[in-house]
Amino acid sequence: MSLCVDLKSSGWIFPTILLSLYGFLANCRPAEPFLTPYLIGPKNISETLVTNYLFPIWTYSYLAVLPVVFLLTDLLRYKPVIVLHGLFLVSNYVLLCFAPGLTAMTFLQFNYAVVTSTEVAYFSYIYSVIPTEHFQLATGYVRSAVLSGLTFGATLGQLLISLAGVSYFMINAITLGLMASAFIVSLFLPMPKMGMFFSPTVACADPLEERREVPEIGLRAKAKSDRWSKDNLKTAARKMWANLKESYSSRRLVYWSLWWALATANYCQVINYIQLMWDHIEPSSTSSVFNGAVEAVCTLVGFAAVFSVGYMRVRWEIWGELFLGVFSAVGAVSVFFIGLTSNIWISYSCYIIFKATYMLLITITTFQIASNLSMECYALTFGLNTFVAIALQTVLTAAVVDNTGLGLDITFQFIIYGGCYGVISVLFLLRGIYTAFTHHSTHTGGNTHSIHPPHTQINTTTVTNKHTQKLSTKL
Repeated sequence: MSLCVDLKSSGWIFPTILLSLYGFLANCRPAEPFLTPYLIGPKNISETLVTNYLFPIWTYSYLAVLPVVFLLTDLLRYKPVIVLHGLFLVSNYVLLCFAPGLTAMTFLQFNYAVVTSTEVAYFSYIYSVIPTEHFQLATGYVRSAVLSGLTFGATLGQLLISLAGVSYFMINAITLGLMASAFIVSLFLPMPKMGMFFSPTVACADPLEERREVPEIGLRAKAKSDRWSKDNLKTAARKMWANLKESYSSRRLVYWSLWWALATANYCQVINYIQLMWDHIEPSSTSSVFNGAVEAVCTLVGFAAVFSVGYMRVRWEIWGELFLGVFSAVGAVSVFFIGLTSNIWISYSCYIIFKATYMLLITITTFQIASNLSMECYALTFGLNTFVAIALQTVLTAAVVDNTGLGLDITFQFIIYGGCYGVISVLFLLRGIYTAFTHHSTHTGGNTHSIHPPHTQINTTTVTNKHTQKLSTKL
C-alpha cells in the first residue's frame, strides 16, 4: 500500500507506469497479423470483397473521424479518448469473434477507424500529466511499451498458430481478453487538469455575487457551466492559428512535412493490403502462415533503425532531403519486388526492408519538424500532417482500390504504390542535390567572409546529434 502511495505522490512515475502498461496490452494483438486469412477463411469473405470493398471503408471512415477526434482529444483532456480507444478495441474483437456476415465486417471497418484515430490521445496524454523535466524519460518508457507489445503479440500469435495449432477464432478470443485488460487499465489513468489548447477557465464573478451566500453545489455547477465559454474557444482557435503559422513559416519544414504526408499515405496502403498480397502469392490454406513472425522481425528491425538515428552525425539541414530521396528509392524498389515476385520469402524480406526504411525516415522527419517547435506546435503539425496523409490515402484508395474507381487487383495495386514511392524518391533526390549544391557553392564562395573565427565556429553536428538523441527517445 505504501508503495502505491509513494508512486502516486511522485507526480510522474504512476501515470507513466499505467500508460506503459496500457500501451503494452493495447498493442499486444496476436490476431492482427492474421486478419486477412481469418476474413477469407473462417469468415468466408472473398478476396475481392476484402480488397475492393471492406478495406476502403476503413480509409474513408478514418478520414471522417480523425479531425473530430483530434479536437475532442484536447477538449476532453486525453483520458476519455484513451478509454474510448480501449472500449473500441474490445468491440473490435467482439465483432471479429462473434458477429457473422458481411454487414458486421463492414461495421468492423468503421469501428477500427475509431481505434486508429483515437491513438493520438495515447502519445499526447503523458505531456499533460507529468513535469517537463521528465518528458524524455517517460516518452522512452511509453514508446518502448508499445514496441514491446507489438513484438510480443506478433510472436505469440505466430507461436500459437505454428506450434500449438490454435485456430484463428481462438487467437481472436485471446486478443479480446488482452484488449479487455487494456480497457480496465485505462480507467485508472489520472485525469489531466488541462489540455494544450483548451484550458478550463471560470468566468469572473460579479463582486456583488461574492457577498451572497451561495451553496457550494451551486458554485460548482456555475463553474462547470462557465468552463468552456465562447471566449475560451476563441482563444484556442487563435492559439492554433498562431502555432500553424509558426510551424509552416520555414520552407524546409514544409518540405519535410510534404515527405511525411506523401510517404505515410503510401506506407498505410502497403501495410493495409500486405496480408492480401501474401495470401495472393501463397494462399494460407496450402501452407503455413508466417505473418506474425514477419511483423515481429519488422518491429525489432524498425526499433534498431529508430535507435540508430540518435547516433547519426549528419548535418540534416544539408543532407537530409538527399537522405530522404535515397532511402525512399530503397522503399520503392522493395514495394515493386513485393508486387512482382511470386516467392513468398522474397516478399517477406522486401516488406521488412520497406518498413524499416520508413520507420528510419519518419523518425528523422519527425526530429526535423519537432526540434525547433514547441510541444503545442508539434502536436498541431503532427495532426495536420497526419490528416493530409490520410486524405491522400483516401484519394489513392478511391482511384486504385475501390470498385467505383479502377478496382485493380492486388498485384497492380502494389506496382502503383511502388511507382508513387518512386516519384517521391525522384522529387527529394532532385531537391536534395539542389540543397547540397547550393550550400557547397555558398560555403565555397563565402568562406573568407565567415562571421565566426575558426576557433569559435558553431559545432552544428554536435547540436544536431544532441537533438536527434532526444527525439529518438520520444519516438
